[in-house]
Amino acid sequence: MTGEYFGKLYVKDKRKFNIIYKLFIDKTSYLLKQIGVNINTLPVLDLRIKGASNIIGDRAFSENKKIVSKVGDICIDLFNQNSIGTVIKHIPGHGLAKVDSHNFTPVVDKTINYLINNDFFPFKNKDSLFAMTAHIIYKKIDPLNTATHSKKIINIIRKKIGFKNVLISDDLSMKSLKYDLITNTIKSFEAGCNLALHCNGNYNEMRVVAENSPLVNNFIIKKTSLFYKNLS
Repeated sequence: MTGEYFGKLYVKDKRKFNIIYKLFIDKTSYLLKQIGVNINTLPVLDLRIKGASNIIGDRAFSENKKIVSKVGDICIDLFNQNSIGTVIKHIPGHGLAKVDSHNFTPVVDKTINYLINNDFFPFKNKDSLFAMTAHIIYKKIDPLNTATHSKKIINIIRKKIGFKNVLISDDLSMKSLKYDLITNTIKSFEAGCNLALHCNGNYNEMRVVAENSPLVNNFIIKKTSLFYKNLS
């Protein structure tokens, strides 16, 4: 019997893998519900790329785009069965980044055709109501802006990848974004993000993000209503 690699894990028996993975997600979901959490920010659908930054590393399911897509579908479905929402990330793909976007701005120099057929591939046709952007510049598509701030990249996310649901920025306090926090917030929404994420716990910064975010619109109301309906 031939097996497959999922990250560093070699899986010889897919049936056993599915059983163990389901048990893991069931238990994780139970613990999340115990503390009142109904969304988990996974699966990571970035490819594991040799020579790239270790910031994705073992969080990646595989270097194989079809395996990443397949395990991503299983992950989303099992969490959905447990009434836990998922956030696919880091759309449209963080795997090629050679530096950590928490500290630097990664620049990817691949063509759009290469990216659509490889790094962008695992994000297609995913049954997740949420997705989180990558703070990465895809130089051949938009040489100036990270995906979070790029109308061109978000247009690809919407039309080529086909993600139609709630798009969340990655953490606006990360150093990959080179502007001040007000500008980072405004540019995220202008580019097409629906929600802004801020993670460092600084209350004053949280106020800045909130004060520079638009009011909740009908799209957000419609999608979040669907989310809560699916949880019931």
